[in-house]
Amino acid sequence: MKRKGRFARYSLQDKAMLGIGFFLLGLFVIAIVIPMIYIIVASFIDPVTLQNKGITFDFSKWTLTAYRRVLANQQIWVGFKNAVLYSVVFTVISVLVTMLAAYPMSRADFRGKKLFNVIFMITMFFGGGLIPTYLLISKMNLLNSMWAVILPGAFNVWNMIVARTYYQGIPEELREAADVDGANELVFFFKILLPVCTPIIATLALWQFVGMWNGYFDAMIYLDDAAKQPLQLVLRSILIQNKPESGMISDMQSTAQRAQLAELLKYATIIISSLPLLVMYPFFQKYFDSGIMAGSVKG
Repeated sequence: MKRKGRFARYSLQDKAMLGIGFFLLGLFVIAIVIPMIYIIVASFIDPVTLQNKGITFDFSKWTLTAYRRVLANQQIWVGFKNAVLYSVVFTVISVLVTMLAAYPMSRADFRGKKLFNVIFMITMFFGGGLIPTYLLISKMNLLNSMWAVILPGAFNVWNMIVARTYYQGIPEELREAADVDGANELVFFFKILLPVCTPIIATLALWQFVGMWNGYFDAMIYLDDAAKQPLQLVLRSILIQNKPESGMISDMQSTAQRAQLAELLKYATIIISSLPLLVMYPFFQKYFDSGIMAGSVKG
């Protein structure tokens, strides 16, 4: 006798709910995939063809002009280098501070835990505002430096809560065994606790790296020197202000040619700026699911 499949054993209502869920999920995936495919294909198409006919899969109309011009521009590379530097330093500092802050908050014997919880929660809903923050950064002599972009957002309360919850899921016997062996708090934290927290560390690192990589507002406010600006400000100039670097289109004679190439450069810069995240995510994926789930199952 043939066994019924799992789906066949569901009730009619369950099947309807699953069908609706899969349909909405399919629409969501399509809404993400189609624009990505359009941008990738459009970045390779000749500017004249792209403007007159749109995207085409006639490879004779494809060109690497946009990528050659983008990669040959010095400001793109300067911005790319700064974006990598800021994102890596920010991620290291943020994850370290978050894990250190979450550890005492996860301990039941930590005095003042409720008070600190209240203080942390207040900062999640209320901020100092742009002008006070700018004045504070100015008084600390951090303007036009990488630390103005990195330090203000290095500690994230939500990430601390997730890390704290992950800590609470670690068996207490691990701490008791460390006490028997004579390990102090620093030894226990760095040599015993952190090695078993790889999933949550990888998850927080991915969140913070992506957040800094995609961010541009703080850099736009605090950085004046073009040599210190990250890639996102260069992209903002190209994508929003429609002002590519002059070296990218200086040899174009007519205004129409410049406009066509500027449109093509938009797609190429989007692809180039997204590559680090696309390359990085597969290495973090195996930790991401376990980290976020383990950090969310306990209150």
